[in-house]
Amino acid sequence: MKRQLEIMDTTLRDGEQTSGVSFTASEKLTLAKLLLDELKVDRIEVASARVSEGELEAVKQITRWADEQNYLDRVEVLTFVDGGVSLDWMENAGAKSQNLLTKGSINHLKYQLKKTPEQHFGEIAETFKKASDRGFINNIYLEDWSNGMRNSKEYVFAFLDFLSSQPVKRVLLPDTLGILTHNEVSDYLTEIISRFPNMHIDFHGHNDYDLGVANIMEAVKAGCHGLHLTVNGMGERAGNAPMASAIAVINDFLPDVSIEVNEKALYKVSKLVSAFTGVGIPANKPIVGENVFTQTAGIHADGDNKKNLYFSDLMPERFGRKRKYALGKMSGKANIQKNLLELGLTLNDEELKKVTARIIELGDKKEKVTKEDLPYIISDVLDTDYHQKVFVKSYVLTHSKGLRPSTTLSLEIDGKIHEEIASGDGQYDAFMNALRKIYHGRKMELPKLVDYAVRIPPGSNSDALCETIITWDFNGKEFTSRGLDSDQTVSAIKATEKMLNII
Repeated sequence: MKRQLEIMDTTLRDGEQTSGVSFTASEKLTLAKLLLDELKVDRIEVASARVSEGELEAVKQITRWADEQNYLDRVEVLTFVDGGVSLDWMENAGAKSQNLLTKGSINHLKYQLKKTPEQHFGEIAETFKKASDRGFINNIYLEDWSNGMRNSKEYVFAFLDFLSSQPVKRVLLPDTLGILTHNEVSDYLTEIISRFPNMHIDFHGHNDYDLGVANIMEAVKAGCHGLHLTVNGMGERAGNAPMASAIAVINDFLPDVSIEVNEKALYKVSKLVSAFTGVGIPANKPIVGENVFTQTAGIHADGDNKKNLYFSDLMPERFGRKRKYALGKMSGKANIQKNLLELGLTLNDEELKKVTARIIELGDKKEKVTKEDLPYIISDVLDTDYHQKVFVKSYVLTHSKGLRPSTTLSLEIDGKIHEEIASGDGQYDAFMNALRKIYHGRKMELPKLVDYAVRIPPGSNSDALCETIITWDFNGKEFTSRGLDSDQTVSAIKATEKMLNII
């Protein structure tokens, strides 16, 4: 029988301690629903008690929804040893499970609280009694437990002895400063679990040395019953152990453990958290990064064609993603063939050799080549009959205080000029409205704009140029187009002209 492991997501509480991050009430509710319904984590920690009125309103919205779904036991709030003030806050918020923050090292107790262990334990027992009388579930954090085990193990075990007689459902052991090595995690948890076999132990790992995933792996092997993770590794300083990597590691390397988390939802949740927080996902971040399922070297693409030699258990389809093959100076013929196949194009060996040489040349100049660029490169290199059919001939963009921006657009399609005038919420919006008039007049559909991003081009170290990257959805298929110019709106128009020729 596999051992069931609980996954508790603390993105909405500990993850919100990321510098500069604050979720609105509606964002917290949206993520709470996604975490429990789609990602299917076992529990979520959603807030700290007494923080703000906004936090209170957020928890009220979450608990109302959770109660309707019979999830209320799975929604947890960080509370404090404060004579019952946190419990009043919890009751007002409609929450049922408290994660009581206490001191897990003698240094924290002595220098921060200036109390003896007996005083601290007595106040905790009083808090638990008040909570139990109100029908609350008691979980407890031993803050700075990792330093406690290193420097004051006698205190930690005295604390755990005390807890063994208390109405506690879960004991939560945090590596608060992310200082532990994987060997220490293994040794400390093995010792605790063997001494307290009936105690539910959660491990809460931080990532200050980038050991978060290694440490959660050892915690599970040592027999812990639950893990605390955050989406995208959000959290204070270097963050917490990241959800996506931890889930993949558990599923692939710990066969005697069972978890309920839905891998296919990891990427979706990751993107949403990034959108809500404004904290970007590094392109090379495992599982959810933009580049992690992209083969760049030509030899890898060639190996994929020959019995999938460069595939591993980390198949992108597990996470609702697809493998890509980058185009650049490292590209070989196999990379290009993979991209041509997606476009429905074929080239003979001689043609492929010429196109490969041009892509490598562009890569040497730090030019970014995409799949959608291939038809233009083919046309240029092979002098084929593929020619640009749509041209943005001219335009006038106006922006005045007190007046809506407007655009006068002249567009050439198959040699015929079309002109339209339109206004909009911004210059580019006005341009798109004029473009829609032209296309609707010809009974032609335009793609839906899915994403719009502006940045300094890769490899640039000045603000002389900006690159606009637009993602479009055309008949259910997504593709991107890029434009480059010193003016942001003009670069967007160039990206749009490219889109018009692609479709």
